[in-house]
Parts: sequence; structure tokens; C-alpha cells
Amino acid sequence: MSTFLGMPAARDGRGPSPQAAPGTLSGIGRPEDPLHWGASFPDAARAALDNGQLRRNLGKATSTIRAKRASVVGEVPDWEALRDAGSALKTDVMARLPELLETLERNVTARGGVVHWARDAAEANRIVAGLVRAKEADEVVKVKSMATQEIGLNEALAEEGIAAVETDLAELIVQLADDMPSHILVPAIHRNRTEIRDIFLERMADAPPDLTDVPRELAMAARAHLRRKFLSAKVAISGANFAVADTGTLAVVESEGNGRMCLTLPETLITVMGIEKLIPTFDDLEVFLQLLPRSSTGERMNPYTSMWTGVTPGDGPSEFHLVLLDNGRTKVLADEAGRSALHCIRCSACLNVCPVYERVGGHAYGSVYPGPIGAILTPQLTGEKSDLPYASTLCGACYEVCPVKIDIPSILVELRAREVALAGSSPDTADRVWKAAMKAASYAMADGGRFRRAARVPRLLRAISRNGVIRRLPFPGSLWTRSRDLMEPPKQTFRDWWAEREDGR
Repeated sequence: MSTFLGMPAARDGRGPSPQAAPGTLSGIGRPEDPLHWGASFPDAARAALDNGQLRRNLGKATSTIRAKRASVVGEVPDWEALRDAGSALKTDVMARLPELLETLERNVTARGGVVHWARDAAEANRIVAGLVRAKEADEVVKVKSMATQEIGLNEALAEEGIAAVETDLAELIVQLADDMPSHILVPAIHRNRTEIRDIFLERMADAPPDLTDVPRELAMAARAHLRRKFLSAKVAISGANFAVADTGTLAVVESEGNGRMCLTLPETLITVMGIEKLIPTFDDLEVFLQLLPRSSTGERMNPYTSMWTGVTPGDGPSEFHLVLLDNGRTKVLADEAGRSALHCIRCSACLNVCPVYERVGGHAYGSVYPGPIGAILTPQLTGEKSDLPYASTLCGACYEVCPVKIDIPSILVELRAREVALAGSSPDTADRVWKAAMKAASYAMADGGRFRRAARVPRLLRAISRNGVIRRLPFPGSLWTRSRDLMEPPKQTFRDWWAEREDGR
């Protein structure tokens, strides 16, 4: 019996360990739209905050990655100059994107590759499925790819009777659990090693019966399982970290070696890449191959950096296809305020420092792009009304660590302003209450006496505070306290304190 994408179902007597709570192994399932699924962010975040194990998993993982990043970044004396260079290169790419894309197509084609253009997810999926069917393959191996997650490629291939096997260890864990990734770089960050052991025992047919939760044993079990897939696959599918316009070279950086296996062993390689992943020249890799590993995994360099240029007879795949994906990117490019979101190199540094992400995890964002970068990228790609721009404290930590200096807080503020303007044209209850509150505030502030009396009203709330915090207010105050606490008002206003001070002199 098989589950999603042909992966083995649970076997009798091989279920979760006694320590695992019932139902914890199965994930959230696969949504119809990878960019917009699940409950609203406030509701999803509230549910996530009740999951103590999730918060422990996230806290341990993000703090570890933050410390590693800080250590290796501190070793680079010209780190800020590298960030400036990365930002400038990405700005140049966006300014010349049509020209550079044509240059890339010309050079890939000249070196034996075939370039396909996909306007949206459906077109990209049709192209890839057609290429796999042409090779008469019913199974493909995959390198970790955010672009293929974004378009729901695995699900599209499954509908065509083609099983896509994720070969990145964390992506394999997510796939076996019928789950969704919750982090750009570490998709299974919401799972601990005991949960992973139980997932392997229940869902991986060739897992050793005596498998423990020792990390090395888990990795070896996955390695043995995947090795057979690598050696039998005719087709591999990858993403790309970078594409060099003036040579037609593509690059994938990774830490496990699975990418190298996928990029070299199969007869056919299909790469799905967002059109923003371009860099102008080969020399520009010097900048990004210093920025990316330090910002993502906290390493001085990536353990595996694989590059290929078209097709080389007798060396690697004999057929190479590059699918260039738009899927809303040209719309983002046209937005002067938000286009720098396309500068992202998917390092995930912003997720690891975000206090909101650390507490609620990636699934609460309802998109394959979680965290601060997802809060600005997802609404722009979909063009839909979204509450993600409010999933931030605007503390600015994301901007401080971004290797290409994307000003995420400023874009969040801009997107919030647009949501407010849009709501103004079709107001709901919250908007009407907000406008009424602003009118009342304007009335009170227009007269000194009224303002003084109004300033004393909040003191009445002290009666319902507990330990200096007010957790619930009646409507319309509930619009505030449903997602945040209110600090207890002071015993006296500043005006009263000042008057008392003057009288005491």
C-alpha cells in the first residue's frame, strides 16, 4: 500500500513509539495552493503558540543557527562591503532582467541545453510533466527546490502517475510525513529527532527495525534508502541558487551531497528556476558564495557547490532542460516599492532572527515562503489580500542580517498601508470601528480640557488587570487584545503627576 507520491504507508507493528502522541506523525497534508493555505495568520499563530513541543524545537534550532552565523560573519572584516556588493548586483539584475534572461537563454542553448518559459505554475508543471513522460519515467529524484514547492510540482507529477522522491534529508522527512516545509533552509525544523525516527519507522519501508533517534543512524537509514533511488533514476529535477547570464552556467549549493548525485547520475536533468535568480557574470559568484553559506547554515563555504553549463558528452546528464518561471515575478518587478523582495537569495537568515517566526513556526504563514521574507513576497506573488504584512513586530532584525540588504520592515509598512487603503474602499466592522475611534480621538485632542479628561479614562482599566497585564477587553477593545496583551495603565496621568509636583513645591 502506498501513500502520497508512492511513498510506503505505515506497516503493521511499525507505528510510532510509545513516547509519540497520537497523530503527531502525520503532517498538515498538501494544500491546493502552496502560496495560500490554511487558517488566517492570527488564528494559525494562536494554535501554534499552544504547541509547546513546536516552540522548543524552533527555539533550539534557530538559536543554534543564529550563533553559528554570528560566529562566521564576525570573521569577515569586509562583511558590510559584501552586503553592499550583493545588494548592488541584485539591483542591477532587476534593472536589466529582460536583457539578462535573453543572454542566459542564448548561452544555455549554445551549450546544448533547452530553455522553456513558464508564465505560471500550471504551465511550468505541464512542461516538466511532458518532459518526464517523454523519457517514459514513472519516478524522478529531486534536489531541494523552493520554486518546485511554490508551483506544487510534486502534486502535479503525482496526478500524471509520476512519483517525485525528495532527496534532501529534511525534505524527505517532510514528504514521508505528508507535511509541508516550515522553513526555507531547514524544512523539517518543526520536528525533533524522536519524531523523525518514528516517521522513518512508520513510513520508510526499508528502515531498520531497531532504528534509534541517534542523528547518525537516522542519516544512514535515509542514505541507504536514497542510494537505490539515485542509481535507478532516469530523470532528476532541481532548482538553482544562481544562473550566470554570460556563460549559461547554473549553480546549486547544498550540504549533503544529494544534489551532486541528482545533478550527475540521471540521463536527463530538468531545472526549474525563478527568473530572479540571475547574476550577470561568473565573477559575481565570488560575492554570493561568501554571503550565502555564512547567512544560511553558518558555514564558511558550502560543502557541495555544483555547477554545470549545458551538456558535456560523457560527463553528467546527456539532456538538460531549464524551465524559467515567472509566476507573478514580473508583477513584483513592476512594483517600485516591493521589487527588492526579488533580491532574496533564500538564505533564511531573516527567519532565524525573527521573534514572531521563532514562536509560531512556518506553517502559521500558510505559504511555502514563511517568515519575514514570506510576509512580503507571498502577498506580492499572489496579488491577494493578506494578513501576512502584520506578522511582524517591525523590530528590524531581518534587515540587519539580510545578506543583500532587503529593507523588509519598510516593505511591510508599505504593504500594510495598501491593505488599509483597500479596506477603506470596502470597509468591514473593524475598519468602521477604527474610523469611529479616530474621530473620537480627534474630538478629544482638539480641546485641552477634553483631552485631559479623556486621558484619565484608561485608569478605569486597572480594575481588570492581572499582574500588570490586561489580556481581554470587551468590544471594540477586543480587536486589540485578541492578538496582543495590553499593559496596565499608570495610576495617574502625566498631567496629574505634573500638577501634583507643582503643588508640592
